[in-house]
Amino acid sequence: MSTEQFKYSNRIIIYPLMMVLFIWIVFWYQVEVDYGIKSFGIRPQKIEGLLGIFTSPFLHGDIDHLYNNSIPLLVLSLALFYFYNKIAWKVIIYGILLSGVLTWIIGRSGNHIGASGLIYVLVSFIFFKGIFAKHYRLIALSLMVIFLYGSLIWYVFPVKEGMSWEGHLGGLITGLVFALIFRKQVAQPERYKWEQPEYNEEDDPFMRHFDENGNFIELDPELEDDIDSEIEIEELITPKVKYIFKKNED
Repeated sequence: MSTEQFKYSNRIIIYPLMMVLFIWIVFWYQVEVDYGIKSFGIRPQKIEGLLGIFTSPFLHGDIDHLYNNSIPLLVLSLALFYFYNKIAWKVIIYGILLSGVLTWIIGRSGNHIGASGLIYVLVSFIFFKGIFAKHYRLIALSLMVIFLYGSLIWYVFPVKEGMSWEGHLGGLITGLVFALIFRKQVAQPERYKWEQPEYNEEDDPFMRHFDENGNFIELDPELEDDIDSEIEIEELITPKVKYIFKKNED
């Protein structure tokens, strides 16, 4: 069991912020210096369009496009680095590549740009990985992702003109594939003591304060240390009633 799982570190915040900041810097460069870089998106079935597999997630059409991608990218990458820190970069880097290749293969003619493909990778991976893990924390995370971004599922279909549904579909498929690949490679969250298979209530000092009916019994501190040796727990928690008989001499 990894002791680093589900523990906070500065990189959990720093890395997602750096990614979002980078795409904003690229957009500033696009607007202020060289608007032509916008053309370096994925161009399906064209050799020159393969370059877009690497560059398209960092290019956006306008400020609204950038803003709409920035918030979910930040939220989902924060969740990824916190819950799956050991494979976070693999999911992001390989996710960009595989979803980009799928977009290049199935996409319509045009210039496909934006970080939405990566967002769909993260939504899909976090959802399916949590379900496959069968752990309550990860399942709760999956349900939260669906609550926040479940409506995105509709955009893997051609329901809106000018939107790259192929990139969204490629991201969804990629996330599912990664959830299957990493199904057994990510450690489960550390269990509490009472969740361990070898846990025995009789060996737990706290649980010894409860009788068989669940009532809490305050033990004598001086006697509590002797429970494991000479004094049985039943003798300590069982009330003792003393009767004094005095002969009536009248």
